[in-house]
Amino acid sequence: MCGNFTNTPLAALAIYGMLCYNYKLIRSVILKGVYKAMTFLTQLLIGLTDAATTVADTTEEVSASSSILSLLLPMILMFAVFYFLLIRPQRKKDKKVKDMLSALKVGDRISTIGGIYGTITAIQDETIELTVGKDNVKLMMARWAIRQVEDVPVENDSEVLN
Repeated sequence: MCGNFTNTPLAALAIYGMLCYNYKLIRSVILKGVYKAMTFLTQLLIGLTDAATTVADTTEEVSASSSILSLLLPMILMFAVFYFLLIRPQRKKDKKVKDMLSALKVGDRISTIGGIYGTITAIQDETIELTVGKDNVKLMMARWAIRQVEDVPVENDSEVLN
C-alpha cells in the first residue's frame, strides 16, 4: 500500500506518509491484540498459568509469535483448500467404488475397464467369471477391473445384449 513517489507535492507526501504510518500502526495493534487474546484463552483453558502472568508474558513475545502466525496461516489455509477440493472428494469416490465392488452378484451386467460388457456367472474372492458375446464366451476377470454395473436388465433370452 505504501510506496515511494518522486513527482508528488510535499503536502501530499506528508499526508500519504501519515496514512501509511497509521495503517501500519493500526494493523500491528489489531494483530497483537488478537494474538494476545488467543494465547490468553488457550492458556487459561489449559490451566498452565494464571491470568496475570499470561498477559505479561504475551506482551514480550508478540512480535516473534505474530510473524510465525503470519507464516503458518497461509499453509493451514492451503491445506484446508486441498482437503476440501481434492482429498475429500477422492475418498468419497473410492468408498463408492468399494461399495459397488462388494455388492456384485451373479447375474449383474457389468462393464470392465477394458471396455468389455458381460454378465457375471460366478464370483470368487478376487476373480469374477463373465459371459460375453453371442456364443457366451466365458472370461475370468479380476474384481478390481470392473468399472461399473450396467442398469440394463436382461428381460428376454432372445435379445442379444452381450
